[in-house]
Amino acid sequence: MSIRIAGLTGATLEHTPAVCQSCVWWQSRTGGRHPDKRRWIEKAETEFGAWGTIYYDDDGRALGSMQYGAARLFPRAAELPAGPPSDDAVLVTCAYLVDRSSPWVLQSLFLAAIGEAKDNGAAALEAFAYRYPEGQSDYVRFLVHRTVFPQDFLTDFGFRTVRSSGPVELARLELGGLVPVLEGKRAKVLRALKEAFVPEPVPAPRRP
Repeated sequence: MSIRIAGLTGATLEHTPAVCQSCVWWQSRTGGRHPDKRRWIEKAETEFGAWGTIYYDDDGRALGSMQYGAARLFPRAAELPAGPPSDDAVLVTCAYLVDRSSPWVLQSLFLAAIGEAKDNGAAALEAFAYRYPEGQSDYVRFLVHRTVFPQDFLTDFGFRTVRSSGPVELARLELGGLVPVLEGKRAKVLRALKEAFVPEPVPAPRRP
């Protein structure tokens, strides 16, 4: 299967899951007015460019999307436990995976975010992490909570904790000297994702 990764913009927003198209949770503050999504998009694209990534398969079907950008574009991040994010970082706010049988999508979206952050001259990529209790299902860890990421997943990617508040952490991936780190981490991350998402093979029926 071939793949195509495209920037998340006002023109491609319609390809994302319906819930993502109107969501302004990260763009608003608690108790404040919800901003107009189109006006926010214009501001984001003027100041930052594409504010995320969409992952398509060879049939043009979107398998997942990720939102990120300069931390100042997401006021809600300043209110979260372990916040605020750093001024010199690009913040990953959420990722939506459409199909749990495509485990490589989340990794590819993070790699795209890293590339965009470097191209924009950011010093680091940051995201909010959650320390799930041992034994928590992979469905909950990766598919239910789409605005925070498993702490161990981000650690395997090279993120380090900036600060924590209870089980919530602000995690940071320094972009300087990143290539050697990713070369050693990439296989481990992809292997963990495959183990988390791909169901066990069904045994072939025995012949009589």
